[in-house]
Amino acid sequence: MLVRRRTLALGVAALTVLGPVQAQAQAQPREDNSRQQAFAQAAKAYRVPESLLLAVSYLESRWDANRGLPSTSGGFGPMHLVDGTLVPPGHVAGDGEDARGDDSRPALRVKTPPAPAKAPASTLQDAARTTGAAQNELRSDPTANIRGGAALLARYQRELNGQPSADPAAWAKAVSRYGGSDWFAGQVYDVLRSGASRTTDDGQRVSLAATPGIQTPATGRSDRRTECPADLGCEWLPAPYQQLDPNDPAKYGNHDLADRPKSQKISYIVIHDTEEAYGDAVHAVQDPAYLGWHFTVRSADGHVAQHVLGKDVGWQAGNWYINTKSIGIEHEGFLAQGGAWYTEALYRSSAELVRYLAKKYDIPMDRGHIIGHDNVPGLRTATIKGMHVDPGPYWDWARYFKLLGHPLRGNGGHGMVMIRPDYGRNVVPYTGCDDKNPSAPCPPHGGGSVMLRTEPRDDAPLVKDIGKNPPTGNATMDVYDHGARAATGQKYAVADRTRDWTAIWYLGQKAWFHDPKSRPASVGVRGYVAVPKGASAGVYGGAYPEKEAFPANVPVPDLSPVGYVFASGQKYAVLGKTNSEYYYAKFFDPATHALVRGKQKYYEIQFGHRVYFVKADEVVLKPAN
Repeated sequence: MLVRRRTLALGVAALTVLGPVQAQAQAQPREDNSRQQAFAQAAKAYRVPESLLLAVSYLESRWDANRGLPSTSGGFGPMHLVDGTLVPPGHVAGDGEDARGDDSRPALRVKTPPAPAKAPASTLQDAARTTGAAQNELRSDPTANIRGGAALLARYQRELNGQPSADPAAWAKAVSRYGGSDWFAGQVYDVLRSGASRTTDDGQRVSLAATPGIQTPATGRSDRRTECPADLGCEWLPAPYQQLDPNDPAKYGNHDLADRPKSQKISYIVIHDTEEAYGDAVHAVQDPAYLGWHFTVRSADGHVAQHVLGKDVGWQAGNWYINTKSIGIEHEGFLAQGGAWYTEALYRSSAELVRYLAKKYDIPMDRGHIIGHDNVPGLRTATIKGMHVDPGPYWDWARYFKLLGHPLRGNGGHGMVMIRPDYGRNVVPYTGCDDKNPSAPCPPHGGGSVMLRTEPRDDAPLVKDIGKNPPTGNATMDVYDHGARAATGQKYAVADRTRDWTAIWYLGQKAWFHDPKSRPASVGVRGYVAVPKGASAGVYGGAYPEKEAFPANVPVPDLSPVGYVFASGQKYAVLGKTNSEYYYAKFFDPATHALVRGKQKYYEIQFGHRVYFVKADEVVLKPAN
C-alpha cells in the first residue's frame, strides 16, 4: 500500500501495556506444560472438543505465541484474544511512491483523513471475566490464553446451542461467532479434515490428527456484486469513481474505468500489505480523492471486501503498466511486524480468492505473475527509489503457494535456481523494525528471503542496487531495504558456484548467497534465460509500444530504459513473453480513454528483487542448462 511505517501495529502504547511480556512469551515452557498439553487441559476443563480448540487456534495463530505482541486488531496469543482497550492507529500516508504511476499525469501523492477511532471487540476482557485470569496473564501466558479461548467457545456454545457437545460438528455456530464469520468456521472444519502439525515460534511441537469424515458447515455467500468464490463471503464496499472538480475533467478518483479482459489481458495479481488496520484501509479506499485497489483481506478472520471491479484499473502498484495489467489485493498487516500476524485465516482466504481470479483471468500461478508490491518495477529510474516494499521478507511465499495448490518445487535444473529457504529456520538479522531505534535488531523470526553478497563469504559486502539506494547503491540489513535480497519463488540464472555458495546474476552483477547442500536455500529449476544480442540490452519498467504505434491524439509516454546495465555475458531468467500495450486514461469520461497496441514484443525477466522487461529483438533465449 502507499503507507510506509516502521512502528508495530499498535505502536508504543501497546508495547507499554506489554511491559516484560515479550521476554516471558519467548521463554521455553516446561515439558509438563507444553502447548499440546495446554490445549488438552483447557478442552477438558471447559468441555470443548480438543480437536476443535486446536483447529480454531490454528486458524487464528497457527498455535504461535507471537512473542506476546499484539496483532493488527489488538489480539494476543494462540487464541488471538482481542484487547478492546488497544485502538489500532489511524492511517499515515507516505510521500514516496505515486501508486497510480502514470507519467502522463501529475504525480498523485494524496492523504486521506483518518477514520474515526473504533475500539475492537473485547474478547480478552470477556475471557478475563469468564476465567478469573488477569488480563496481563491472558496476553503473556500462552496456557492462560488457551484457557481463555476455550472458555469463550464454551460460553458461545451454551448461548447458541444450549449445551456443550463432544461432536465438533455441533459447534459450527459458536466457531463462527468466535472467528467473526461463517467462512472462518468453514476453514476451521477444513483444518479438522486435513489435520496439521508444526513447531511453533517458541519451539513447541503441536499436532492435530485428521478427521476426514467431518462435514463443513454451510458458509456465508459472497455478495452477488463481487467477483469472489461463492463461499468466500465477500462484501461489496465500492471505491468511488468520482469527478473531484467539475471544471477540470483530469481531477477525479480513485481508479480508472476500463473493459478488461476484453480490452487487455490481466496478467498479474499484486500482493500488498495495508500497513494499517483493516478498518482504516477500507475507510481510505472509499475516499474519492484517495486510491483504489480491488480487494482487502482482514487478518483475524480472512474476511474479504471488494472495492474495484476486475475490469477496471486500480491505482495501487506504483507502475501504470502493471496497474493496467493487474489486480491488487491488500492484506491487513505490517511489514516490520515479522510476519507474526499474517494469520492462517488471512493466507487461506487470500489463496482461495487468488485461485479463483487466476482461473477466471488465465493468470499463470508462478512468482512471475503472482507478485508482491515489492516485486513491481519502477517505470523510470527516478521512481525506483520510491517504489514500495510490502509485503516484505516475512510474507511466507512457500506456504502461500502451497495453499494455492502450486507448491514451489525444483525440477532438476542446473543453470537456474529458485530461491527456496526453509522459512522457519531462515532467521535473517534484519534491523529497522523500531523507528525509535532503527539500528536495533528486529525480533528473531523466520523469513523467505536470502541476503546477497559480492563474494562467497558471510562478511562480504552486500551487492549494490543503484536504483533503490542512489547514488552509491549501498544496500543495508534494514527490513525495508530489499536492494540485496532474493525472495522465495524467484528464479535466477546461475552465475557461479563454490563450496557452500551459489552466485546468481542480479542487477548486472554476480550476487552470492549461502546455499549449503546440508541446508539448501535454493532448488534447481529448468527454463530459459535471456542474453543480450549485442554489447548490452535495455531494461524497461513496462512493455510499452514503439513510438510509431501511438496515434496523434495520444501523447507518447517516456519510452526510455531504466538505469540498470544488462551487459553481454550476463543472463536472466525469463518469466514470460508479452505484447506491448499502453492504456491512455487521463480524463474522467472513459470515452476519452484509448488502448495503444504495438508490434514490439517483450520478455519479462527476474532482473533483481523486482521483475523488469527486455525487448525481444535485443536478446536471445537459451535453455538455462
